[in-house]
Amino acid sequence: MAAPPTIPISSPQSTASAAAQPPIATPAFRAFVSRLSQSIRHGFSQRRPWSELVDRSSFARPDSVSEAASRIRKNFSYFRVNYVTLLAAVLALSLLSNPFSLLVLLSLLGAWLFLYVFRASDQPIVVFGRTFSDREILGLLVVSTIVVVFLTSVGSILISALLVGLAIVAVHGAFRAPEDLFLDDQEPANVGFLSFLGGAASSAAAAAAPAVASRV
Repeated sequence: MAAPPTIPISSPQSTASAAAQPPIATPAFRAFVSRLSQSIRHGFSQRRPWSELVDRSSFARPDSVSEAASRIRKNFSYFRVNYVTLLAAVLALSLLSNPFSLLVLLSLLGAWLFLYVFRASDQPIVVFGRTFSDREILGLLVVSTIVVVFLTSVGSILISALLVGLAIVAVHGAFRAPEDLFLDDQEPANVGFLSFLGGAASSAAAAAAPAVASRV
């Protein structure tokens, strides 16, 4: 007599363990980190030599405002990755000199990533027995971001550091004569000062899109 067919039964423990998977171990988060690191490595591969950036023999006072603007445009196009690195260094130094602001900013970023972007849709947030919906979590994160940026020292530190970094870049771009640079006049229009950051942002958005789309 033939044995009756076996009905597959899923293990409750395995289902629970899959549902309890932390956001940092999800495939979406790993894809996010992988794509972001690849984009950063690709961007740094286009970095110009720092010796070329600070070559003293190439500095000269511009004769007019239009010449200074032309130099800034050309130097932005050529040294864009170096300039982004300088801006990041100024921001990092400003935050490192204010540990509390750095801690608040990292906490806010972590909350966005692990409470909304990379949290599985079947993992509700329960606090003191109350379950929060995705819309409520999003609202709390938006309000927290507004409070942190506009009502604490974090926003002023970021804006001040960004202005200082942009001033350094503008002064260098205006006084650095670009005649010795191998510039391509037919350079695509989308290649500019923030193209490096744009590539990293687009890669990060592509990795995070499936997790966010599942909540809509």
